[in-house]
Amino acid sequence: MAMKIRLARGGSKKRPHYAIVAADSRMPRDGRFIEKLGTYNPLLPKDSEDRVKMDIDKVKAWLDKGAQPTDRVSRFLEAAGVIEKKERANLKKGTPGKAAQERAEKKAARDAAPAEAAAEETAE
Repeated sequence: MAMKIRLARGGSKKRPHYAIVAADSRMPRDGRFIEKLGTYNPLLPKDSEDRVKMDIDKVKAWLDKGAQPTDRVSRFLEAAGVIEKKERANLKKGTPGKAAQERAEKKAARDAAPAEAAAEETAE
């Protein structure tokens, strides 16, 4: 049985509230789980202590049993110092899209033309 430590969504529309749970990976996101390990409230400020609450001992026990945390939960565990921080690289995140690159090239060409004309006038 493949175990996951993941988030189960609760709350109403546009007011999410998540439970951090240990569940079989084949169960639905908000469906059956084995044990509730904590809570996550994304509506609270990032520096709030109540934003993420976990029972660290229970989480460590599930990790020792072989449960795999999801990406979001692993970030919580890294912040709590339970697991080592992974190196993540999203190489394409900072690069602009195709249309934005074309606009930047046009703007650079447009800005370079008056600068070249001014350089030629001073050289003569």
